[in-house]
Amino acid sequence: MPPLVSVLQGLPLLSSLPQVTVAHLAQFALERVYAKREIVLQKGGAPTHLCFLLEGRLQGVDFTMDDREVGLYFINPGDYFGEVALVDSQTEPEFVTAVARSRVVLIPRDMIKHILFASPKLAETLCVRLAVRLRSVSAQRRILGLSNPLQRVCAQLELLCDTQGLATGRIPNAPTHQELAIMVNASRETVTRVFQLLQSRGVVERDGNDLRLQDAQFIRQVAAGKTDIQK
Repeated sequence: MPPLVSVLQGLPLLSSLPQVTVAHLAQFALERVYAKREIVLQKGGAPTHLCFLLEGRLQGVDFTMDDREVGLYFINPGDYFGEVALVDSQTEPEFVTAVARSRVVLIPRDMIKHILFASPKLAETLCVRLAVRLRSVSAQRRILGLSNPLQRVCAQLELLCDTQGLATGRIPNAPTHQELAIMVNASRETVTRVFQLLQSRGVVERDGNDLRLQDAQFIRQVAAGKTDIQK
């Protein structure tokens, strides 16, 4: 079996497709490696591919009217992206950039769109994914409306736990302070001070690349403005 066929079959979205269909897609798929900070998808660009992340980490970002960068969501290995423009045939709605060296497979839009829409199961998966993304972006905008940086960071940590379905209060491969700063519209130094405060109170703890929320209830209370840790 050609290596790229095995790679595509291992992707959650495509795993239920017949091998002959995957093999056909593999003939037209491209594999690319992106350096850290390189743009993978350009906002406003024409939709040409549905993309899958194999290795590394990507982030969807946009810019405010006063040209401040805002992080919207992360893309982890196994995830796909570029689906919004694939569905509505409009331009890409935001930038996708590499926050680490990343390996991506790109499947031409014209090759995969009819395959996905012909399968009720895959079409439903796309719809659910779009709904999840919409709710996540809406929550992100609510976070940006909070005036207190401490509250914004705690709300972001709570959202990261919720979107990854983690009942244990552990955020795997947690974002760096710079990545969080972009998401909550704060400086990296501000985020670092917030983490120092949370760690000194035993609320959060680093565990390798993961972040453990030792007191998730306290994080929720701070995010909701019910507790001020600085008092």
